[in-house]
Amino acid sequence: MLLGGEVKGELARIQPARACCRRAELIGLLHGSGGDRLQTLDHATARTAVHLASSLRIRVEAPRAASRGGSRTRRHLTVRVERDELGAWRWSDAPACDRRSFLRGVLLGSGSISFTASGPHVEFVLRTADAATTLRVRLAELGVRAGLTARRGHDVVYLKGLDEIVALLGLMGANRGVLELETQRVGRDVRSRVNRLLNAEEANLGRTVRAADRQLVAIDRLEREGTLARLTPSLRETAAMRRRMPDADLDALASAVGVSRSAVNHRLRRLVELAREGAG
Repeated sequence: MLLGGEVKGELARIQPARACCRRAELIGLLHGSGGDRLQTLDHATARTAVHLASSLRIRVEAPRAASRGGSRTRRHLTVRVERDELGAWRWSDAPACDRRSFLRGVLLGSGSISFTASGPHVEFVLRTADAATTLRVRLAELGVRAGLTARRGHDVVYLKGLDEIVALLGLMGANRGVLELETQRVGRDVRSRVNRLLNAEEANLGRTVRAADRQLVAIDRLEREGTLARLTPSLRETAAMRRRMPDADLDALASAVGVSRSAVNHRLRRLVELAREGAG
């Protein structure tokens, strides 16, 4: 199964060629904090922030580790960027490539990805309601639907559903992750289709067996009562073939008798009806 860390690792390895895209991604990395510091548990994300800032000649402090809640807590990496040197940036004025880079930065800096048996899940944990609402609106503009909730004092934008998450990862450039998800989707669809076909075949087989049992019981009753010998040649022929082929379906019986499927079905129904009339 695909792991969230693999997808974030793929995104962290993307190196935008354009300076405007690198700038947009760095702004996205800082979007969750709403300030000039990126706090992350992921070393690859911290390196990405430093690399982006350095390539833009923006002053940046080397990542510093700090623990929270005692020595057993995982150590956060803090990267401080001179936010003023980034200048003004507006989503509404940004080209499509910058928008994708910005979202990639937000996911690396504030997002998490998980893949479970129940399906994929993406969350963006943001410090302010304005940042969460803004992100949700921007995702909607790109055709990606997201939900909004609050958890432990943070505002969370979340995505559920394979289609939405594939669309999001595709926008961000996680091509390998998208391919893995689509492959898993195809595999699930194939398994589901095979299971449906097997279930349908099993149900058809069960109906065939039950119908054959009723027909054989009826034929035996007609013979005990002496009625079978007085039936038309076509009915006697069909009864004899059913006894000879007790497990055959209608197609096999029709081929053996040399008549159509509907004709053999009609004869078998007639045998069952005659047996019921005699029993009544």
